[in-house]
Amino acid sequence: MNPDSKTQPATPFEWVGGEAAVRQLVDRFYDLMDLEPGFAELRSVHPTSLDGSRDKLFWFLCGWLGGPDYFVERFGHPRLRARHLPFRVGHVERDQWMACMTQAMAECGLDDTLRERLTASFANTADWMVNQAPPVRKVL
Repeated sequence: MNPDSKTQPATPFEWVGGEAAVRQLVDRFYDLMDLEPGFAELRSVHPTSLDGSRDKLFWFLCGWLGGPDYFVERFGHPRLRARHLPFRVGHVERDQWMACMTQAMAECGLDDTLRERLTASFANTADWMVNQAPPVRKVL
């Protein structure tokens, strides 16, 4: 967003830049996940082909950011936690998801203030998605 602009975007979806920008963000996120060794645990809980995952995250983020509700139109309420329960989502996967998304947002050139707000919102959701307890350390 132009800091000299007097009009604020009505939604984060508009602030991001609309559908094309959301698609770019999602594609960069999954490209990073696929290419960077530091995201290996996160990648391992995804299918071999990321095409379906790319579409679902794109559809979800469009609505979550205040744009078209493509995910809800196709699948109903997101029920994120319930939909992710069959998959291992531990602290490592959560941290890698956040790092991957943070990097994707930076590389896609999202406004700093918007990135901060989205990072906080993503972190709340990512924490809520964890469905595996951290390992218990034994003290001897």
